[in-house]
Amino acid sequence: MERAYYVTTPIYYISGNPHIGHAYTTVVADVLARTARTFRPTFFLTGTDEHGQKVANAAAAAGKTPQKWCDELVPRWKALFAAYHVQYDDFIRTTEPRHVEKVLRVFERLRERGDVYLGKYEGWYCVSDETFWLESKLVDGRCPTCGREVQWISEDDWFFRLSAYRDRLIEHFERNPAWVQPRSVYNEMMAILREGLEDLSISRTSFDWGVPIPEGGVIYVWLDALLNYITAIGWSENGSLFHRYWPAQTQLVGKEIARFHTIIWPAILWALGETAPELVFAHGWITVDGQKMSKSLDNAVDPFLLADRFGADAMRYFLLREAPFGSDFSYSEEKIAQRRNSDLANDLGNLLQRSLSMLARYRDGIVPEPATPKSTLAQKFASLPIVVRDRIFELRFREALESIWELVTTLNRTIDERKPWELHKAGRTGELNAVLYDLCEGLRWLAMLLHPFMPERMSEMWQQLGAPGRIDEDWSSAMKAWGGFPPVTQTALSAPLFPKVEFESAATT
Repeated sequence: MERAYYVTTPIYYISGNPHIGHAYTTVVADVLARTARTFRPTFFLTGTDEHGQKVANAAAAAGKTPQKWCDELVPRWKALFAAYHVQYDDFIRTTEPRHVEKVLRVFERLRERGDVYLGKYEGWYCVSDETFWLESKLVDGRCPTCGREVQWISEDDWFFRLSAYRDRLIEHFERNPAWVQPRSVYNEMMAILREGLEDLSISRTSFDWGVPIPEGGVIYVWLDALLNYITAIGWSENGSLFHRYWPAQTQLVGKEIARFHTIIWPAILWALGETAPELVFAHGWITVDGQKMSKSLDNAVDPFLLADRFGADAMRYFLLREAPFGSDFSYSEEKIAQRRNSDLANDLGNLLQRSLSMLARYRDGIVPEPATPKSTLAQKFASLPIVVRDRIFELRFREALESIWELVTTLNRTIDERKPWELHKAGRTGELNAVLYDLCEGLRWLAMLLHPFMPERMSEMWQQLGAPGRIDEDWSSAMKAWGGFPPVTQTALSAPLFPKVEFESAATT
């Protein structure tokens, strides 16, 4: 049996409502998890980051306690994931007792091992990013990441000896050049390491919304947040999921938080005697007019409106087809409409409609016997399931979809070139059966291969085909060879999978 697979998203900072960028990362994790579940034990974690000064400030501005603020917002995030057909295995909240108690256990473990010490922090702090900055890193006196004003902080804090792990981090990067991706982020992190590291303040005393330290103060939100990846699966507990799933194979983050996940996070894990994750992938941003999407710029896009207008599965497809994962890409509703109407309505949807319509007209909707000798498609697409699976786990989603679309294109070309209507008119029964069977078998393969990307619409397609078994079966057996669709299966043509939509821009909140 394949080794168990663990994939995580960053936990999302709950200082406001979610936008389409949050759906993007989570949909990617869902595609990975759905694919992994077809052949090995899988655990997919997401959740919310609920502590910190920014949350406390947002709650105060709304006239609420931080806990009430978080409790009211969390359902919004869960609703987003449900709207985009995300099937996570666990949703961790950093205010949950199961997390809080383990964070304190980590703090005590680090203190026992001499990896934390009490000192005085004086420097600049960005509340928006919950990040400490050296003055040399500021840009015109502002946060280099978000551009907001920073505050001067002077307080007695606990520090983690991050500098002691610099050499080990450099060695780890050099021995594992693929563990941080894409390469541009790897190079950026290596530059930070070679420049040198300072010890990290891991507590705050100027506010109290966080995991409380018995001696006073609270745990710094980034230490608190990073630990969710192991607290959720039972770190330090006997017989827990931790022993089965750690280290994580894939941790997805936005590129703006790569430093925390590729420098601070492995150092903390090593201090605890644990192993670093196998891959941290820091993806790019969805941009609007060349700028990162954010509430402060008033350009955040409401993901619920987009799902309502274009359909959740069409949005999932767009997010993973539009650009290579890892790159920034520009959002526009016109592009979404073009993808839906061209790829999904014209190419895929019409293929299903044409195929099942001809099957209903010429064979009463019943799948005929396969061709003898074997179809030419059998050899051409024999390796397609392996290619698609490999591309997915390499996080080359665009290429995976392009490979699948070669089958879509071939099946459409088969109809145009073989002209089943002429075969029927000429009474060439054997040839007609061969073409109709290839179309049905090809559609069965497409439903399975596209299911991780578009689970709702592909399940509907599966039902229209009347295909036996589960759509999420192991690909290596369900698509072992061309010709697995049992003949005499009754199909049932229904409504179009992807009706065309009119372009109309209005989703910016």
